[in-house]
This record gives sequence, C-alpha cells and structure tokens, in this order.
Amino acid sequence: MVSTPASDGPQALWQQLGWHPSPEQQAQFEALQEQLRSWNSRLNLTRLVEGDDYWIAQVFDSLWPLLPLLQGERAEAPLDLIDVGTGGGFPGLAAAIALPGARLTLVDSVGRKVEAVRAMATALGLAERVQVRCERVERSGQSAQCRGRYDWALARAVASAPVVAEYLVPLLAPGGRALLYRGQWSPDDQAALEKALEPLKATLESCRRLELPAGRGIRHALVLAATGPCPRTYPRAVGIPAKQPLG
Repeated sequence: MVSTPASDGPQALWQQLGWHPSPEQQAQFEALQEQLRSWNSRLNLTRLVEGDDYWIAQVFDSLWPLLPLLQGERAEAPLDLIDVGTGGGFPGLAAAIALPGARLTLVDSVGRKVEAVRAMATALGLAERVQVRCERVERSGQSAQCRGRYDWALARAVASAPVVAEYLVPLLAPGGRALLYRGQWSPDDQAALEKALEPLKATLESCRRLELPAGRGIRHALVLAATGPCPRTYPRAVGIPAKQPLG
C-alpha cells in the first residue's frame, strides 16, 4: 500500500483500506473521537486522539488486519470477538463499529479504563453488543464464561508474542483464530512464537505486513489457529506467562 496523508481526510484512508463505513458508522467513529477527547480530560486513556494519531494509529491500525471480516455479508456475521488488554478501547470499539453483527468482549485489568470504555460503548449505542470485563486475562482464559468461546481473540500492544499467544489461544472456540497486532517482526521473533505455540496446540497460520499511511510505521498481523484443544494448564496463573514465557 502507498502512504496517504490523513490531511486528505478519512475518505482517503477508507480508500486505502479497501473498505468504506456507512454514514452511521462514520458518525460513530467521529463520536468515538469526541468521547476519547472527553475522557482524556479526566483520565489519561491515550495520547492518540487527534488527526493522524486517531484516524491512522487508532482506527486504521485497528481495522486493517480485520479486512477479510469487513467484506460483504461477512461484516454482518454474528461473530464473537474478545479484545484482551483493550486499554482505551482499541481495537475492540473500532471492531464493534465496523462489524455490526459482532458481539465484543473487552478485557482490561485497570478499573478506571474499564469504566471509561464501558461508558463510551454506551454513548456510541454499542452497549447491547459490547461487554467489558475488569480482570487479568489469565483469569478470563480459565473462566467458564470466556474459555473456548470466541471466533476471534485480539491483542494489540500487550506483551511479547509468546505471552500474548498464551493469553489468546485458550479463549478460542473450535475453528477460532487469534490475531496478534505487532510492530516490527523478525525471524527470531517468529521462531520464539512457533516454539511457544507447540504446548498450546496452535500454529502460526499467516503473517501479514503493512506500512501504515503517512509514515506511521511498519505493522504485522499474525493469525494463530488451534490444532487441537488447548490444555487446561493454560493460561497459567496471573503473572506467570509474562515472567516465564513459553518456549
């Protein structure tokens, strides 16, 4: 893809993405930006609120790995997605806007962020499809409400890939996929991830690379697929995946 400055407006970004929101969805993205501005005045949710920071580094970066789900009738499919470590609501809230048939679960361990994201979802008219959980993801992965339930499990800027894989794979329903948003990605990174996936009974299905518009950097989207039921051992107790990464 060729870099396109955000000064050309969101329409140029949609053109580059290969997907265009409906007028209602465009209004929701604009309303989400206003919500972030409002909440940032009370709580430091994110610095990525204005101009390119919002439209490219938040919205575009959240949606480009999901492009196969945004096309045609698939956008209306009743999918279940979970966003782990949602922070200020990305990619979860952007996905909820772009996928009107999907149900989203957004997980974060910081109570004030969870409060803000829940309020933003309500303000955007998404409350019926967006559930927000305040807990560590290791607990989500062992919870009967979350384990083995989701068509897609997402994590953006959370931890190293082996750690994130341990968070996400236990959440997948049969046939589900995990999506890891990464920046730079090397052969050594891939080797470490593939080694970590062995005990999780999962494999690296694809790795896509993209240069974000307006020189916003290189991104990689890694898709993981389960090869069998994830052992009940995983995810391990709170804090252990980060301290003792698999592989």
